[in-house]
Amino acid sequence: MNDLIKKDLLHIWHPCSQMKDYEELKPIVIEKAKGIYLYDVEGKSYADVVSSWWCNLLGHCNDRINSAVKSQIDKLEHVIFANFSNIPTINLSARLAAYVPKGLNKFFFTDNGSSAIEAGMKMSFQYHYQTGNPKKRKFMALTDAYHGETIGALSASGVDLYSKIYNPMLMDIVRVEAPDCYRCKWGNCRNECNVECFENVEKEFKKWGEEISAFIVEPIVQAAAGMRIYPSLYLKKLRDICTQYNVHLIADEIATGFGRTGKMFACEHAGISPDIMCISKGLTGGYMPMAIAITTDEIYNAFYADYNEGKAFMHSHTYCGNPLAASAALEVLNILEDDDIINKSLENSIYFNKIINEYLSDLNYVGEIRSIGLINAIELVKDKENKTGFDSNLRIGYEIYKEALKRGVLLRPLGNVMYFNPPLTITKDEMESVVSKSIDSIKTILE
Repeated sequence: MNDLIKKDLLHIWHPCSQMKDYEELKPIVIEKAKGIYLYDVEGKSYADVVSSWWCNLLGHCNDRINSAVKSQIDKLEHVIFANFSNIPTINLSARLAAYVPKGLNKFFFTDNGSSAIEAGMKMSFQYHYQTGNPKKRKFMALTDAYHGETIGALSASGVDLYSKIYNPMLMDIVRVEAPDCYRCKWGNCRNECNVECFENVEKEFKKWGEEISAFIVEPIVQAAAGMRIYPSLYLKKLRDICTQYNVHLIADEIATGFGRTGKMFACEHAGISPDIMCISKGLTGGYMPMAIAITTDEIYNAFYADYNEGKAFMHSHTYCGNPLAASAALEVLNILEDDDIINKSLENSIYFNKIINEYLSDLNYVGEIRSIGLINAIELVKDKENKTGFDSNLRIGYEIYKEALKRGVLLRPLGNVMYFNPPLTITKDEMESVVSKSIDSIKTILE
């Protein structure tokens, strides 16, 4: 154990981490996993209720997905995806076409979510250039958005923690104030409002609409912002105004897709279809890196021409259409269908939210409990009446994270927002266990 940790700290730079923190909280070396549980090299278990950054959809080491990948690896591990193809990826595209919102039909494969966003942005930009709208060069996105950490995706993001230091090298994005239903300036309730906050979008479109190529949005849930949930009407209005101004709507379903919000894709809550939809994370059940930018025939056709016209989409990734990842993704779809996973998880979500509210809603430092599907977010505040958050320098979330690890629960707070985003297969007994241990952790730090 100690030798492994020593090697880790000698050579590895971990993501989204201040490595100096690792002097106190050493890397936890995981040896195996099953279901929602991770097991370190000393045998201690941790309930993974954040799905290892929201990607583990059906539990760790799922027997059926394991078998699918094992079967494929003896046939073909990878092949160049330019002018070549492979059976799993062809079948995956055909299967997904039946699930995605109406009108989406062309699948461009990448290997991670940020890359899918980048591909979508470039598709939109080049489409407008090649269809007589070269002035449409700008992109629009919400404040507190998160779309990834490559330069284009990071530019579209609006969380200072990730992007502020890089501002001099980022693209100039038209930023729209995002809906914040917990601290609504109009004093409205999330479930009963006419989204008066949408006037922020209308103002920016009046200024910039003729120059905007695409609006990039996380449908229904702004994840890294603290699992902020906003009304479906907002998304409907966004679809309408994008159509009015000939602006592409790019739906970032990387975190919200595959049942996370109680529907296959979050766009379904609003009954809308984007021009480009980006998916990843749950796509392969958290097994293999794969992402897709899915678009319409209309956008695809703007690139379809004789080679010498120079209209091809010259964008690529080495591992585009990887057959191992596609095999995992196909089995994910099989399991979702065979076991009616999304409907069952939606039923269980009612129980999950119920016990969280029973334990936490009356505590004076719990400002809001918000939920959709199995996602539950608990915003911790210093002053409940005025909705005043804790000073970020106190690192309240991080202290609770450390306390929860002692109790065998893996939480990864978003600032002062604690959240659960577990595999869709979590059981009621497991829900009760992780909620109880998490509450003990919160009380230990705050009381």
